[in-house]
Amino acid sequence: MKAIRMMKWLGLLTVMGLLGCSKEKKETFAPPPEPKVDGEKVIFSTNAPQLSSITVQTAQPRTLAVTHVTGRLYWDDDVTVRIFTPVAGRVIDIRADLGQTITNGAPLAELDSPDFGQALANARTAVGNLAAADKAYTRSQELLRHGAAAQKDVEAAQAAYVAALAERDRAEAVLANYGGSDKSTNSVYILRSPIAGVLVDKNINPGQELRADLMLANAPNLFAPLFVVSDPTKLWLQLDAAESDLSSLQPGQHLQISSRSFPGKIFDGVVDQIGATMDPNTRTIKIRGVVNNPDKLLKAEMYVLVDVVEASTKGENAGVEVPSKALFMKGDDSFVFIEDSPGTFERKQVKVGVEQDNKVPVMEGISPGQKVVTEGALLLQALVEPSS
Repeated sequence: MKAIRMMKWLGLLTVMGLLGCSKEKKETFAPPPEPKVDGEKVIFSTNAPQLSSITVQTAQPRTLAVTHVTGRLYWDDDVTVRIFTPVAGRVIDIRADLGQTITNGAPLAELDSPDFGQALANARTAVGNLAAADKAYTRSQELLRHGAAAQKDVEAAQAAYVAALAERDRAEAVLANYGGSDKSTNSVYILRSPIAGVLVDKNINPGQELRADLMLANAPNLFAPLFVVSDPTKLWLQLDAAESDLSSLQPGQHLQISSRSFPGKIFDGVVDQIGATMDPNTRTIKIRGVVNNPDKLLKAEMYVLVDVVEASTKGENAGVEVPSKALFMKGDDSFVFIEDSPGTFERKQVKVGVEQDNKVPVMEGISPGQKVVTEGALLLQALVEPSS
């Protein structure tokens, strides 16, 4: 029995000794050193637990000057003609249809036109009068040589000939302006296309009565043209840019155009012109671009989404783009933290642009390739300035 009791006491003493050793070890466990703050820098030890709450991201070169701007497509006026009739008349035949390829001078419609008939009659009359005046002038010269006519008669015949010649030229010019000649056989006027292209719009019906004064200086906003011929492989694009975006825009910049009609497809374009005045109502400036449309997928008057890509000549000054959550404010100034080396972070003041899509362009303060703190910036700021 004594031996058993002795063994129990020895076991109890052993357990108490182990517990004592464990307690002593816990009491002597050293916590990780506090981060070191040196001016704008915060330095953590390798095993600092705070590092697990800090996330960094590499700053990428800024490639988009203006993003996700809504634009409107319309016909390229350099290769577009809106056709009205220069004469009054009734439509008797339509010779072209939508989507048809049109050559220069191709007939579009036929009109029974009294105006054209009158112009044709005037030209023919002028030709006949000129022939008669020419014979009279020749006869008077012959009579003068034989002493059978006075000099004044020859001069009068010459003046009549010159007047008839001028009237013939005027009448034929009017007829040629209509696209006819004095050799035409009837009063049917053929409306032709002055350029080659594709017939993209048509507002004419058989039997329709047309008037020449509907042209009104070619103002389609007042009256629709009868035909519109254009080149749909190249369209113009209108953007309304904010005043703050002007510094990021210049002619020649590349455009990336997307449409909801064709998800995932990007169309190429270029900035052509920047407006000289600002719209006083919307406080925007009109930007004109040229869009390549080789497959004719895009249509005039479509609304599209446009990204303006920074010109290569400005690439060195374009800056970088960082997530908006990487920035924090101190008064009116913007700051970020960058990772100089593993565990070492430095606060930097930056100059930023306008935030778009949760990203902010940084013009000064960060170089491409530097690692920017995106999570934990406020923790670092509290260490640099505990009072903040």
